[in-house]
Amino acid sequence: METISPINSKKVSKPYKTYQVVIAIAFGLVVIGWLFLSEFNPEVLFTFNFTIASGLFILLAFGLMLMRDFGMMWRFRLLTDKELSWKQAFYINVLSEFTTAVTPPVVGGSSLVVIFLMKEGINAGRSTTIMFVNLFMDELFFLVVCPIIFLFIPLNNLFNSSSLIVSTFGVVFVGLYFTRLIWTTILFIGIFKRPNWIRNLLLTLFKLPVLRRWYSKVDLLTNNLVQASHDIGNRSYWFWVKAFGMTLLTWSARFLVVNAIFMAFVPVNNHLVVFARQLILWVVMVVTPTPGGSGVWEYAFKEYYKDVFSSNLVSSNSAIIFVTLIWRTISYYLYLLIGVIVIPNWIKKSFSKNNSE
Repeated sequence: METISPINSKKVSKPYKTYQVVIAIAFGLVVIGWLFLSEFNPEVLFTFNFTIASGLFILLAFGLMLMRDFGMMWRFRLLTDKELSWKQAFYINVLSEFTTAVTPPVVGGSSLVVIFLMKEGINAGRSTTIMFVNLFMDELFFLVVCPIIFLFIPLNNLFNSSSLIVSTFGVVFVGLYFTRLIWTTILFIGIFKRPNWIRNLLLTLFKLPVLRRWYSKVDLLTNNLVQASHDIGNRSYWFWVKAFGMTLLTWSARFLVVNAIFMAFVPVNNHLVVFARQLILWVVMVVTPTPGGSGVWEYAFKEYYKDVFSSNLVSSNSAIIFVTLIWRTISYYLYLLIGVIVIPNWIKKSFSKNNSE
């Protein structure tokens, strides 16, 4: 039987601030603008052979992002036993992506999924467990796929740039990979083996004088967490195959967006290298301090991929800057726009109700 948290929302508020959106957009546009002013040669546009196929590959890039979003929505419905409708799953996915875009990557939107799920009627403990399961699946994807791909690609094809920022990728990637391995192990133990450890840790923490006022609420939350964890842990083997399979689909679709965009403009000699570099970027960029990695992402992408463009272009730097702008528009700025449009309606619907918080 579900226990409902007694904390109620009585005030309509936003899960983001307007200045966060402005800052996120500003960082990216400043860097893109600087790159255009310092390195872009308009003549490069005439060296591209724009064809119907080019347009189709751009559409494919959009389609891959839609596939990624569908996978995330499907996974939310699976983990909630379809208690969420497709519309509710859509809102949660948009909210998660939007908050990821306006907060530093180390914070991300994953930590707020608990609030979003609770506002859609999922109780506190179960929402917390779903958040942890999502995190576990995402981290497991990187831990499994990275070493498999690296078996087929020489490391000098991935870490061979003379650029200062890219030359550090190898060391940073190794450090963060093992950090993720430790974190994923902790998640596995907490979700599947010893949820009581997390409960005891939180209850001990909230016995401190400065936190004691919330002890009873945390006690209720952790009881729900343990109950939901036992439920999750007893799921069938097929359930986890579907959940991880959808995780593979969502992340692969997101990374293949870059392959599709490149194919719209230049021949790609090794698509696996392009895909693998996206894996490395996503692992490394988690340490960036700007909202959604904005600004840093653009510069790192430009430096990391400029060797993909053939030497017969007027300027490979100009070409990659143009492609970087298209890529960030599809995978980043579009989510900011959708979030600004969708979130006010969700706030009006969800925060006006007397839902659990």
